[in-house]
Amino acid sequence: VQLQASGGGLVQAGGSLRLSCIASGRIFVINYMGWYRQAPGKQRELVAVTTNDGSTKYADFVKGRFTGSRDNAKNTVDLQMNSLKPEDTAVYYCSGVINELPYWGQGTLVTVSS
Repeated sequence: VQLQASGGGLVQAGGSLRLSCIASGRIFVINYMGWYRQAPGKQRELVAVTTNDGSTKYADFVKGRFTGSRDNAKNTVDLQMNSLKPEDTAVYYCSGVINELPYWGQGTLVTVSS
């Protein structure tokens, strides 16, 4: 199983970006998929996780600005990021528990300039 993330880049504060992640390989069940991030010098932290029923859990620092969504048929999870702030600058990682095992994508860099 592999997770492939895309959509990072450079954006000005207040702007938007959309991250996408697709899971591929021998997939029997996806328990959840979501996003974590790691800023320079900081620990990796949860951003948003979407379960199979479509409900999404968000970190407090992104509530009202970010929206997570999943397409179960396509094995994808997206993260729409609006009202971005410089403190959102980080490497964003797609993550999931698939076939009862944890997987991580390669990370995509999001840079928000002030």
